[in-house]
Formats: sequence, C-alpha cells, structure tokens
Amino acid sequence: SGVMETSNDQSIVGVQNYLEKAAQNLKPIVPIKFHISSRTDTGVHALCNSAHLDIERAPGKPAFNEKQLIYSLNYHLKPEPIRILNAYRVTNSFHARFSALSRTYIYRLLIGCTHYSEIPVFERDLCWAPVGSYLNVPAMQDAAQFLLGTHDFSTFRSLNSETPFQSPVRTILQVDIQPSSGFLSQHYEHRRLEFWELKFRSRSFLYRQVRRMVGALVAVGQGKLTPHHIKELLEIKDSRAFPPNAMAPPSGLFLKSVEY
Repeated sequence: SGVMETSNDQSIVGVQNYLEKAAQNLKPIVPIKFHISSRTDTGVHALCNSAHLDIERAPGKPAFNEKQLIYSLNYHLKPEPIRILNAYRVTNSFHARFSALSRTYIYRLLIGCTHYSEIPVFERDLCWAPVGSYLNVPAMQDAAQFLLGTHDFSTFRSLNSETPFQSPVRTILQVDIQPSSGFLSQHYEHRRLEFWELKFRSRSFLYRQVRRMVGALVAVGQGKLTPHHIKELLEIKDSRAFPPNAMAPPSGLFLKSVEY
C-alpha cells in the first residue's frame, strides 16, 4: 500500500506504519518516527529503501547496537514482507531523504506474452507484460538517450499536491536497457519468454516519473512512438501532452538502492 504512513481511518496501511509499530516494541521514551528516503507508491516494490530514526531509551539503559536493532525490528516485523537489512549509526546532520546522492530504480519487462494468462504465476505483480509479443529494444535504447542529462521533465510527471512547490528539472545520470533473467525461467525456456530490465539513476525523481518514462519507451518499442518523439515530449514541458494510458503499471517497478 505504498511506503508512506496512512492515517488511522484508512483501510490501507503503509510500510511506515508497520515500521513504527515494530519500533514501539523497543520501548522508547519518545515515539519513534521513521524518515524514509524514497516514497514508493502502492504496488511498487523496494529491494532496498532507507530511513533514519532517533531512539531515546530510558535513563540508565544502554544504546542499542546495530545488530540488536536489526534483530529486534525484524522480530516484530516477522508477519510482514518487510525486512531490515542493515543499520548504521549516523551523525545528527544526516537525513535519509535529503542526504541521498542518488537513487536507482529498475523496471522489469516481460516480452513474449500474447495474453496476460501467459505470465508465469511466480512473476505475477513483479513485472509488466505489455500487450503484443514483441518490442523493438534497439529503438527503445535510442529513445532512452534523449532522457539522459538535465531536462525539464514536466511532461513525464503526474500531478500531485507537491507539484506547485517542486522544480520539474531533474538530472538523469543513467538509463540502461539490458536482458535479465526471470524467477526460475530456466525451467520454462521452451515458452520463449524474455525478461528485460530498464535501469534509471538520478539524485531524485518526480512523482511517477520513472513509470511515465518506461511507458513512453515501451510505446517506442511497440512502434506507437518514434525515438524522436521522446525528445519532443521533453520539449513540450506539459504533463497533459503525455500519451493517454501509456504510463507503466506499478508492478514492474523496484527501488534498487539509495546511494549516500
């Protein structure tokens, strides 16, 4: 249901709610707040997100070391598909969101399905299989070059409450499109399914920017757009100019890492 906390009256619960509920079992004096680096949406996955938190223990109690913190939080998160991978002590000036140098996302595509029922059941909700069994990957790679560098990405963002306060200018440091392996795919090679990964790295991204960039690149792969159309969309600088229904679904998107 997304990473950000939700209020008590909502039926969906964010990852942050689960983290803070687990942290309360550490019996801090002051309620623990997680400040999360990257705000992944509902349906998006994270191989590795990051957050910072302050813990104040009762007088006379020693500070937690990193191993204790990892073990204790994971013990209380056990029923959920959420895991603490590492913990580090940081300075007071560190901020998980604003201290990040870059973020890397990958988007998983499955090519070769003519119908959604052909998606392997173990890959359900973990990739996107666009309609049609073929994508022109070289054309997509040509189109991706237009996204590299510093641009006004107004056309490639969805509007939300933060839009009026955010600059639409972002710098894309890396765009790669590479073949990939699926989960257990060596056992169904005869089905001729191909997995591809699109990798994007930037200091930060606009709301749904990666999903819009992926959707536009897939439209190029399907022949609905030419590589040069990507350049034209950038130059228009208007979110309403983005092709209708072209945004990639959240299921194939993974936050891979946050770099400091």
